[in-house]
Amino acid sequence: MSFAATLIPPPEVLEPKNSGRALLKGQQTKQAIVQAAVSLSTRLGLEGLSIGLLAEVMQMSKSGVFAHFGSREDLQISVIDEYFNCFQQEIFFPALQQSRGLPRLRALFDNWMKRVAVEIQSGCIFISGAVEFDDRPGPVRDALAHAVRQWQDALFRAVLQAKECGHLAAQADAAQIAFEIHGLILALHYETRFLQKPGSLAQANQGFENILQRNVQTQGLACAAAPTNFP
Repeated sequence: MSFAATLIPPPEVLEPKNSGRALLKGQQTKQAIVQAAVSLSTRLGLEGLSIGLLAEVMQMSKSGVFAHFGSREDLQISVIDEYFNCFQQEIFFPALQQSRGLPRLRALFDNWMKRVAVEIQSGCIFISGAVEFDDRPGPVRDALAHAVRQWQDALFRAVLQAKECGHLAAQADAAQIAFEIHGLILALHYETRFLQKPGSLAQANQGFENILQRNVQTQGLACAAAPTNFP
C-alpha cells in the first residue's frame, strides 16, 4: 500500500460522512422553504402559494425548490403540517402544564386567544383553507381536516376532563361546550379580520366566561395534577 493510500480514506469511509452533511443541509433548506411557505400562505392562502413565488422569495431556482417537494400539493401539505406543529407548540403543550379541569381548559382558550391576536394581522391557514378546500376532495383537504379535528378533539377532551373533575356540572354537554368555544374563535376571526370590529376580543372572552357560568359546578371536586399529555 502506498503512502498516499494510508492518508486518504477509501470512498466507503468518506461517503457516509459527506452524505450526512448533505442530508442535514438538505433538511435545513427544506425547513427554511416550508417556513417561508407558511408565511406566504397565511397572507395569500394555500391556493395563492406557488413554486415560482416561493423560489423568488427564497432566491432559489424553481427546480431547486421543486427538488424538495414532489408537487405543489406536497408543498401545501407540508405547510399544513408545519402550521399545526406551531399550533401545538403555542397552544396545546403549554396548556398541559396546568392541572386537569378548568385550569387546563382556560389555558387552552387563553393560549388560543394569544394566537388569534397574531392571526388577526397575518391570517389563519385553518380558516382560509376551509374556505378554499371545503368542497374540493383530495389530500390537501384531508390534511387540513385532520389538523382541525385534532384541535377539536383536544378541546373536547379538556372539557370532558373538567366534567370528570367536577368543575363542570354532571349534566353539562361536553360536545356542545366544545362546539360553542370553537364557534367563538371563528366569530372572532370574522368580526376582527373581515369586519374590523373593535372590542371583539373582549366579547370572545366574555362569551367563554358565559359558557362556563352556564355549565360550572358550584361545588367542584379537586383534580389530580396534570399528566404529560392528554390521555
